[in-house]
Amino acid sequence: MKRKLEIMDTTLRDGEQTSGVSFSVSEKLTLAKLLLEELKVDRIEVASARVSDGELEAVKQIAQWASEENCIDKVEVLTFVDGGVSIDWMKTAGAKVQNLLTKGSLNHLTYQLKKTPEEHFADIARSIEQASKNGISTNVYLEDWSNGMRSSKEYVFQYLDFLTKQPIKRVLLPDTLGVLTYSETYTYISEIVTRYPDTHFDFHGHNDYDLGVANVMEAVKAGCHGLHLTVNGMGERAGNAPMASAIAVINDFLPNIQIQVNESSLYKVSKLVSAFTGVGIPSNKPIVGDNVFTQTAGIHADGDSKKNLYFNDLLPERFGRKRKYALGKTSGKANIQKNLQELGLTLNDEELKKVTQRIIELGDKKERVTKDDLPYIISDVLGEGDDHQQKVFIRSYVLTHSKGLRPSTTVSLEINGELLEAHAQGDGQYDAFMNALRKLYTSKKMEFPKLTDYAVRIPPGSNSDALCETIITWQNGGKELITRGLDSDQTVSAIKATEKMLNII
Repeated sequence: MKRKLEIMDTTLRDGEQTSGVSFSVSEKLTLAKLLLEELKVDRIEVASARVSDGELEAVKQIAQWASEENCIDKVEVLTFVDGGVSIDWMKTAGAKVQNLLTKGSLNHLTYQLKKTPEEHFADIARSIEQASKNGISTNVYLEDWSNGMRSSKEYVFQYLDFLTKQPIKRVLLPDTLGVLTYSETYTYISEIVTRYPDTHFDFHGHNDYDLGVANVMEAVKAGCHGLHLTVNGMGERAGNAPMASAIAVINDFLPNIQIQVNESSLYKVSKLVSAFTGVGIPSNKPIVGDNVFTQTAGIHADGDSKKNLYFNDLLPERFGRKRKYALGKTSGKANIQKNLQELGLTLNDEELKKVTQRIIELGDKKERVTKDDLPYIISDVLGEGDDHQQKVFIRSYVLTHSKGLRPSTTVSLEINGELLEAHAQGDGQYDAFMNALRKLYTSKKMEFPKLTDYAVRIPPGSNSDALCETIITWQNGGKELITRGLDSDQTVSAIKATEKMLNII
């Protein structure tokens, strides 16, 4: 029999404590629906009581929707021991589950509240009773519980002895300051679960030492009954234990645990939260980062083609994603072949060798070449042909463009071993470059073709750093010829196309 584990998402409450992040009412409602209906977490913590009018309105709308969908018991709000003020707020909002924040360490109790344990427990009992009278059920947070277990364990057990006799649903154990190691997490939770076998305990991990997922794993092994997670690991300071990584770890390494979270929606929810918050997802973030299912080294792509030698259990399809093969100076022919297959293109060995060499050259100048760049690279490389031995070389050039001054170019050109140099101005950098070339050809009494068409293309959906293909049509002695140039800089790609033309005429 698998043990059922509850997953509570607290992105809308604890995650919103990320510096600079604030969800609007409509964003909170949208995410609440997505988390419960599509991601299928068991519960959501959506707000802190008494924070703002906007927070109140958001909880009202979420509670109204959840009531209509018969899942109001899955919507939780952080409340405080405040003589009933939080309960009145909850009643106005329509929420039915409070997560009551209390002191889980003697240090916090003594120096923040300045009360004895008995005084604090009496206040908590009154808060629980008030909630019950108003149809509100209670879970209880033990704030700073992890430090409490380290430095005042007797107080923690004194408190739990009291709390487990109260009419509450769950005890919530937060590593408030993110100080626990995974061995401590296992030891402390094992001790508590063994001592109080009839009580439901949740673990709430923070990531200050980057141990959030490790602590989650050990908490589950130790017997906790629920976990608090956030999308993209959002939260105060270094954030909370991240939802996507924790879910993957549970599914892959804890076979006796049953959760209902829908893995295939993790990426979609992650992207939406990133869009709403403006907090980007690191490209190397496990499960949801842009690069985590991208093979860069050619040897890995080759291994993937040979019995999936470089695959692990984190298959991208599990999370609604696809494996990619990066193109760059380390990618090699295997990566290129994978991308060609996706595009439905085939090349022979000699053509593939040429394309590979060009991608390596581009990789030295540009961090990454995309799959959408491949047709342009193929067109550029294979369109060169071997009919014309190169005799004209554009050895160097300086392009200048300043506000209030005409663009100018100085170019150094080698023709049949002779080095020539000229300077010219123009209406743009490329026009200035062409004027400098015309000067040189005129000085050598050589005919210079006429440019009749100039077209620039970048792959659809690309960014400003995309590879740029420039296609130029020339008229020379009654004949038309077309040359192509490829570079991440538009002017440079035009210069490359021009150099090809000079070697054809």
